[in-house]
Amino acid sequence: MQLYNTLSAEERKALIAEAGLDRLTISFYAYHQIGNPSLFRDYLFIHWNDLEVLGRIYVAHEGINAQLSVPAIHFNAFKAHLDSITFLENVRLNIAIEQDNFSFLKLKVKVRHKIVADGLNDASFDVTNKGVHLDAEKFNDIIEDPNTVLVDMRNHYESEIGHFKNAITPDVDTFRDSLDLIEEDLRAHKEDKNLVMYCTGGIRCEKASAYYKHKGFKNVFQLEGGIIEYARQVKNKGLENKFIGKNFVFDHRRAERISEDVIAHCHQCGNSCDTHVNCANEACHLLFIQCPTCANAMDDCCSDACKEVHNLPFEEQKALRKGKTVSNKIFKKGRSEVLKYKH
Repeated sequence: MQLYNTLSAEERKALIAEAGLDRLTISFYAYHQIGNPSLFRDYLFIHWNDLEVLGRIYVAHEGINAQLSVPAIHFNAFKAHLDSITFLENVRLNIAIEQDNFSFLKLKVKVRHKIVADGLNDASFDVTNKGVHLDAEKFNDIIEDPNTVLVDMRNHYESEIGHFKNAITPDVDTFRDSLDLIEEDLRAHKEDKNLVMYCTGGIRCEKASAYYKHKGFKNVFQLEGGIIEYARQVKNKGLENKFIGKNFVFDHRRAERISEDVIAHCHQCGNSCDTHVNCANEACHLLFIQCPTCANAMDDCCSDACKEVHNLPFEEQKALRKGKTVSNKIFKKGRSEVLKYKH
C-alpha cells in the first residue's frame, strides 16, 4: 500500500495545472493525547491521498498540526472525514484569505516529537489548561486597554513584514526562544496586566497560554484562530483592522496581505519591500526579503557567491552539492551576514 509520494513537486504542479480545479488552502490544529502517532499518520495519509490532499502535517503524542490544500470539490468529503475522528469533530478550519492552487505540491504527514517545538518538559504543565480565547471584536477591545500587554508569539522574520499595532515583537528565531524571554520581561506584571498573545493560526498561543498560566500569570488571553481568522472576521463583520502589513504563512505563498502597509525593507538595498524569497542557489536556499530591482541584479540570489554558483551549468551545481547537506544558513531567516542592509 502506498504511504509516500510517488510524484515530484514539478510533476504534481503540472497535474494541478492540467486538472484546472480550484483548491482551498487550509490550516488547523488540535491538542489531544494520541496513543500511536505512527498508526494515526498512516491512517491520515491513506484517506487524504485519495482526496488529493497536499500539504505538511505533523502528528505527535500531543496532537496534530496541519497546513494543507484540498480540491474545493472534495472539501465536503474532507470535512466529513475530519468529523469522523472524535477529537477533530468540528475543529476550527482556518481557510486562507488569498488562495493559490500551488500552495502545496506534496502530501507530507510526519510523526514528530511535538507538533510545536518548545524545548519544554511536557510533564511540567497541562497544555489543555489554556487561556481565554478572544474573537476579533473582543481582541480589538482588550488591546486598547492600558492594562494590556500585547505579545507577538511568532519569530522575527514573521513580525518583520506584519504585526499588530503596539505589539511587542520579540527578536527571536524560534518559538522556544520566546517563552522564557517573554516571561522574564513581564515577570513584574503577572497579576496586574492582561497578557494577550497572537500568532499565525493560534497553535503557538495555545501552548504559550497554558505555559504562562503554569508560570503564574493570572489574566492570559489569546487571539482565537490567529491572524488568519482575525482577518476573516474583520472583513466579514466590518471591524477595524488593527494588523499592519502581511501575515507570513508557511507554504509556497509565503504571505497573505492583510493591509496595504509595507513596513519591511529589502535586505540587500534597504528599499521598501516585504516580499520573502528563497535564494535561487539550491545549495543555500536562504529565506530573505528582496525587492524586484535586487532580484534582477542578483539573479534571485542572496550574495555574489551564490549568484556565481547559480549561473553555473546545472550539472556543475549538482556536482558541487554532492555529498553535502543544505547549510543551516537557511534557518537564519534573514540574519545571514551576506545581507548588507539587514546588518
